[in-house]
Amino acid sequence: MFRAPFLKEVYLSDTSFDTSIFPYNVPFIKNNNFHLKIHKPVTIISGDNGTGKSTILKAIATSCGFNLNSGNKNHLYKLNADNIYLPFIKHLKFSWSIKISDGFFMTADNFNNFANFIDEQAKECGEERAYKGYGNKSLNKQSHGESFLSLFLNRFNLKGIYILDEPEAALSPTRILSLMSIINDLSENGQSQFIISTHSPILMAYPMAQLFYINNGIIEETTYDKTEHYIITKTFLSSPERYFNHLFNK
Repeated sequence: MFRAPFLKEVYLSDTSFDTSIFPYNVPFIKNNNFHLKIHKPVTIISGDNGTGKSTILKAIATSCGFNLNSGNKNHLYKLNADNIYLPFIKHLKFSWSIKISDGFFMTADNFNNFANFIDEQAKECGEERAYKGYGNKSLNKQSHGESFLSLFLNRFNLKGIYILDEPEAALSPTRILSLMSIINDLSENGQSQFIISTHSPILMAYPMAQLFYINNGIIEETTYDKTEHYIITKTFLSSPERYFNHLFNK
């Protein structure tokens, strides 16, 4: 029986592209430094803004056939024929222990598009059927954070690969801990694989995760206490006045 991680490796297999255009101008792609070897059911990717975290996740989601506005292969809405990741993934090699097509891609940036799509489905096929997998309630009638958790609790319950782009965006620290509990429940039996991008020092601390950090155009596997997110958060909380003196002293 195959167990997570199902996706074992992603790397550049062809570098014959124009490095002046996105996403080929992302530093780790431009410099041919894109190579992930995945050996745990939960993979967390972090780094500063603009380093390419979302690029990785959207490329993987595109290879799975998931909707980049949030959704899976069955959520056919706001289709974009000019999806830049379709030609990009032709330059990548994806190695699977077994190819999984079930799962979900969730992006905080476009989650409202998914919520609106489910509301349209409710008009067509009835609220009971449309909202069954989302807590029996419109995602638009819940707070932003509640709608995220409703998705995690009710939709993430099948064998599959779950790709989450900054899922902490609308969550309080307490709710981030709830998300970590959900991830643990689903991944510990080997039935689910998670690939997550995040800025949250709390989520990055998930103890069973394989952690990658992007810095200076290089993706490297690292430990939590060596990341800039951890170091800055720890030093700030221990002595915030030091940062304020630096930031506000003109």
